[in-house]
Amino acid sequence: QLQLVESGGGLVQPGGSLRLSCAASGFILDYYTIGWFRQAPGKEREGISCRSGGITNYVDSVKGRFTISRDNAKNTVYLQMNSLKPEDTAVYYCAADRRPWRLNCLGTNGYDYWGQGTQVTVSS
Repeated sequence: QLQLVESGGGLVQPGGSLRLSCAASGFILDYYTIGWFRQAPGKEREGISCRSGGITNYVDSVKGRFTISRDNAKNTVYLQMNSLKPEDTAVYYCAADRRPWRLNCLGTNGYDYWGQGTQVTVSS
C-alpha cells in the first residue's frame, strides 16, 4: 500500500520548535518531488516548502525558520520548524509527486500522494 504518514505535530508556545516527520511506505521518497503544505481554518491549503530535482524552495513566510530534510535510510522527510508563531497554526500535510522534478513544487496541484495531516498549534 502506497501511503504517507505524518507525525510530530502538537501544541507549542510562540518561539518554540517542532519537527514534523513524513514516512513513506510502498515507494521510495528519494525519487519523488516532496512538498510540505498547511491549511489553517477558513484558508486555502498553501505550499510552504518543497524539494524537487535537488532544489529546495520555501514560501517567504517560513524562510529562515523552517528547514526540509530527508533521511533516505528511513524513507522519511522532515520539516524542522523553529521560531514558531501563532500564525503558523494549521494542519500540516506532506505530499509526494512521482515526477522527480517539477516547476512550482509549492503548488498543490499534481501531487500523487498525500498524508493525513498533523495539527500544529502555536499558542501561549
